Amino acid sequence: METPPPSVTTSAGDRSAHPGPLESIERRVLGVLIEKAKTTPDQYPLSLNALFTGCNQRSNRDPVMTLDEDQVMRAIRNLQSLGAVAEVFGSGKIPRYRHLVYEWLSVGKEEVAILGELLLRGEQTEGDLRGRASRMDEIADLPALRGHLDALAERGLVVWLSPPGRGRMLTHGLLPAEKLDTVRRELGAAQSTPRQAPDGGGDAASLRRRITELEAEVAALRSRLGEA
Repeated sequence: METPPPSVTTSAGDRSAHPGPLESIERRVLGVLIEKAKTTPDQYPLSLNALFTGCNQRSNRDPVMTLDEDQVMRAIRNLQSLGAVAEVFGSGKIPRYRHLVYEWLSVGKEEVAILGELLLRGEQTEGDLRGRASRMDEIADLPALRGHLDALAERGLVVWLSPPGRGRMLTHGLLPAEKLDTVRRELGAAQSTPRQAPDGGGDAASLRRRITELEAEVAALRSRLGEA
């Protein structure tokens, strides 16, 4: 498994500001670099060809993309200009690429795994995210995951899409505003923060109706993702 550089600090006072949104191909390139660094460290840093193949991979990706090398190269250059990716050569002459997410965002290894999965698959439930991120770095249980998610959410790097509870949905905070609005509309979520119950407990029938609606929305999304 990949380990963060020893110089990286993750205390709240040292963390960098939100870096701003990334375009879809940039998100895919960065997610692939994170994934391969952790799951296939012997092949990392990645050549352009390996990165291109990883971006077009059909498993562990949503959406599946069909990119060409020029598109991937442009995304690499944009990420380099942001300080998120570096080109290295090592002992060979072929350039290779590595992510700088630890330094770029001042995050720890589990947080990088969480962001990597969100970049590769987009919105998903806490439970699905824990299982997927644990293939990169072990996250013991949902309370452990939520500790990392709360820290990331404070910095806008994670966005909640539904209220607390079973099947709570979230995504990463590197989406352009218009894309995030689309995701929220598709999930039927009016806002990214949890809704408060009405004073005095509210109308029980209305609450039950809202719970039923949310369960249906989550089931429809999981079906769309092929995971129902």
